[in-house]
Amino acid sequence: MKVCRGLTSTAVLALLTFAPPPLRAQDPQQPDLAPRATFKSAVDLVSIAAVVRDQHGRFARDLKQDDFLVLEGKEPRPIVEFHAAQDAPVRVALLFDVSGSMRLASKMEEARQAARHVLGALRLDNASMDEAAVFSFDMNLQALQPFTADAAAIETALSRVQPYGQTSLYDAIAQTARSVAETAPGDRHRRAVIVFTDGWDTSSEMNPAQVSAIASSIDVPVYVLTIVSPLDHPGGPDAVTEQRGLPEGKLRTLAHWTGGELFVVSAPAHESIAARQIVDELRHQYVMAVSASAASRDGWHQLSVRVKNRDLTVRARSGYRAGTRSIS
Repeated sequence: MKVCRGLTSTAVLALLTFAPPPLRAQDPQQPDLAPRATFKSAVDLVSIAAVVRDQHGRFARDLKQDDFLVLEGKEPRPIVEFHAAQDAPVRVALLFDVSGSMRLASKMEEARQAARHVLGALRLDNASMDEAAVFSFDMNLQALQPFTADAAAIETALSRVQPYGQTSLYDAIAQTARSVAETAPGDRHRRAVIVFTDGWDTSSEMNPAQVSAIASSIDVPVYVLTIVSPLDHPGGPDAVTEQRGLPEGKLRTLAHWTGGELFVVSAPAHESIAARQIVDELRHQYVMAVSASAASRDGWHQLSVRVKNRDLTVRARSGYRAGTRSIS
């Protein structure tokens, strides 16, 4: 099923349902474009999913609500709902770059294999409620398989992923994040977009700062698996994973700002480690909610999430967009 015929400016705005005031290019502190999702509640709440790790990279378990501090700008916001990290069901959108450059050096097959590692980390049966969907993009976003727990259907969709044309990477991430966010009230799934790409973008309408704002504002982390040849892998072909220490690039900034992560993969070992880390993070998120700001200012509100123990680190969304009856 084709989601759209072309990523024109009008079509992108309609699909993502955000208002388009001018964006100050590449300024992640003041994004002007973000979706406006309606939160039906007696109180306008902002949900926040947070991953907490210790100095050794292990998940910090058994934290309580009082261990967390949420700041809007510099002002503390009271946490009104809190759910501890638990073995939660996961819903992921697998988003494949099918641009022409993915033909080189069997990158597409590597991307499929990386996706299979993700599927292997999921529990695709009715009891666990894990789900995956398959999307692909070049100039258009294609929905190849809706969300399902049917492993055979997902594998069939993977076989239909073929490299083709130019790349609208950032537009596709934004549209897919919006699709993932459209879930029923009370849905317990931990959601994410996982992108398989070589990192090139040749034709997006939007830039990384805009896409970061969109995904962060609706609390959908974006994980990026950059497919490279072993010789091009930072740290050499024997490096297991090099998500830390790489130069800060557009995709890294996009992923971190949404609460996700960037991985560079060039071998099955890298793909397996990245897949397990992504799924484990989603299962062990702390989920909390704060009241939206009572201030009259609509637009972007910056958030930061901290824990009182300074030996622990937190990754979470970077903000939300406030508007009349529209809180993300």
